[in-house]
Amino acid sequence: MTPILISPPTVEPVALADAREWLRLVETNEDDLVSALIVSARLMVEAATRRLLLTQSWRLVFDRWPGLWASHDGHRPRPEILVFPLAPFQSVAAIRVRDASGAATTLDPATYRVIAAPEQARVVFNASPPEPGAAAAGIEIDIVCGYGDEATSVPEPLRLAIKMLVARWFENRGDIETDTSVDRLPGPIGALIGPFRRARLT
Repeated sequence: MTPILISPPTVEPVALADAREWLRLVETNEDDLVSALIVSARLMVEAATRRLLLTQSWRLVFDRWPGLWASHDGHRPRPEILVFPLAPFQSVAAIRVRDASGAATTLDPATYRVIAAPEQARVVFNASPPEPGAAAAGIEIDIVCGYGDEATSVPEPLRLAIKMLVARWFENRGDIETDTSVDRLPGPIGALIGPFRRARLT
C-alpha cells in the first residue's frame, strides 16, 4: 500500500498566537520559525501516535486488493472486508479500479458498505470487487481522516504535546537531540501521547 496525501489540514492543532503565548514571545520576527515548528511538531505527534489529527484527505494505492477474506457458509459467500489503516476515520470519498489501459472505474457505493468506526474502519463488499487490469497501482481508495476540522477537535493532551515540542525545539535550536525520535520522545511528551498510540497493523 502507498498512502498519498491529497488535501492537508487547513488549520493546525495549535494556532500561532497560542504558540507565541506558550513561548512568551512578544516580538513577531520569529513567527515564520514558530509556524514551521508547529507543523513539524504536529507531524511528529501524528507519526508517534499513528493518528491524523485534523481533517485531511488521503489516497490509498494498492496493486491488488489487500487483506480481503471470504469465508463460506455452505454455498453462500459472506461479504469481503477491507480494513483501513488510517485513523481516526471519517469517510470514504471514492473507490476506483484501473484497467490495463490505466482508465479508472469508480465503484458504485451501492456495491459496498462502509463501517465508519473511527479506530478500525472497514469496507464490506457485497461481492468480490473487480480485479484491476493494471499491472501496478490498479486500486485507489480516497478516504477522509482526522478528529475534525477545528483545532479544538484534537484531544487536549495531543495539543499540549505539540506546544511542548515547539518549545523544546525553539529553545534548543541547532542542537542535536537524541531523545526526540518518533519512538522515544522526551518523558513528559511521551506520557501525554502514550494513551493515544495505535498499534501497528500486522
